[in-house]
Amino acid sequence: MTTYAAVDLGATSGRVITGRLDDGRLVTEEVARFANTPVRVPAGGRQELHWDVLSLWESTRAGLDRAHRQHGIDSIGVDTWAVDYGLVDRDGALLGNPMHYRDERTAGVPDRFFSVLPAQEHYAIAGVQVQPFNTVFQLTAAADSAAVRAADTMLLMPDLLTSWLTGEQVAEVTNASSTGLLDAGSRTWSPQILSALDRVATQDVSRLLPRLVEPGTLVGTTRRDLGWGDASVFAVGSHDTASAVAAVPMADPEHAAYISSGTWSLVGVELPSPVRTEASRLANVTNELGVDGTVRYLKNVAGLWLLSEAQRTWAARGAARELGDLLDAAADVPGFRTLVDVDDPAFAAPGDIPARIAAAARASGQPVPEDDASVTRCILDSLALAYRRAVRTVADLAGRDVRVVHVVGGGSRNSLLCQLTADATGLPVIAGPTEGTAMGNVLVQAWATGELDGGLPAIREVVRSSSNLVRWEPTGDTRAWERADNRLRDMFAASH
Repeated sequence: MTTYAAVDLGATSGRVITGRLDDGRLVTEEVARFANTPVRVPAGGRQELHWDVLSLWESTRAGLDRAHRQHGIDSIGVDTWAVDYGLVDRDGALLGNPMHYRDERTAGVPDRFFSVLPAQEHYAIAGVQVQPFNTVFQLTAAADSAAVRAADTMLLMPDLLTSWLTGEQVAEVTNASSTGLLDAGSRTWSPQILSALDRVATQDVSRLLPRLVEPGTLVGTTRRDLGWGDASVFAVGSHDTASAVAAVPMADPEHAAYISSGTWSLVGVELPSPVRTEASRLANVTNELGVDGTVRYLKNVAGLWLLSEAQRTWAARGAARELGDLLDAAADVPGFRTLVDVDDPAFAAPGDIPARIAAAARASGQPVPEDDASVTRCILDSLALAYRRAVRTVADLAGRDVRVVHVVGGGSRNSLLCQLTADATGLPVIAGPTEGTAMGNVLVQAWATGELDGGLPAIREVVRSSSNLVRWEPTGDTRAWERADNRLRDMFAASH
């Protein structure tokens, strides 16, 4: 059997997973899991937030070493989070640890960029949701830095690791589509956007961009000094959400929505072409590219990072609670007592999420959650409401009749959130697979090698055959969710 290795790096942890196809089923094994902990470094009179990419590389290499010893490795694919990048010089040497997307350096930068290329024109090309941390804004903020002046190439995070594996420098399109530098229709770098970037940066920043490749492209083979022989390294859906969506077990994509639920929640539908209307821009919906020529039309929604950050706060106070116990206790808390806008910037930075929820409750005249179960219920009710709005928005703007919602990723194991999502949307929820990102990564490799034939439909058939999927039906009064949604909208409008 061919042994595939998926390097899957998320915003809080990483893993190396091996996979083999066996009679139409994917058999996977987690061979390594490790933390992804950002670090603050004093620079320029403030504390900059960076990724510890050297630690990530060492953990990745150790995981692949273990996979090679246990199984041998025939093929490798790398996926990570989006937008962040490393700068390398002409020798391929890294010029400092990459900045973290939660760093504050991009505050106010989108307005600077849009003064050169108006937001409407930018969206008509790139079709991307405006987030302060989009790569185009990061490059604008960093344009005067010594690192940018010294750099030869910008490599997005999965492409950086792939270059260390192979010595080859490329940009895989699913991740590149999140940068705000790509034409979503042609799937190529946009000359108009690059020209605007160079003008606002007052130097030739666009020179840093490498050539683009599609998922399934053979990038190269592993360096001999790594000791794994000539394993093939393929571009996969290197944006972790692209790999996760490839593994959504949709039997009928035209009538399905998906939620890739993890640190972030990505809520969307799959389309053959982008939606770049003014209504879509005003709704802040993004067109990110997917595997097999598809478009991931979606909204970014705050995810389970809110709950994991709250758990870290409680643990630091000596009151750690296991997730299962928290969910059981939260299920007994009456719904809708306290609601927050999970996408409020007040919840974006690391820190004491329970205290921020308490402050938001006081400011809006709601009951302040008095214990961890009440905080958990507040987060999950509020997330389910955000999912409800996002599903309806993307379906309406894309002209899709959504009849089922698929939840993949870590959130698919959160039974309370899955039930609340079914109740909030009024639609059945199919939960699983949990390791959808790694499965999508491996199965794109299998498709690229020719072991799996048929593109996305074949990939999803293997996922269905290999996963224990759980179906959640809507319960309760859908009008209660409508009232809760209206209440939250009114509170949000009043606070702004």
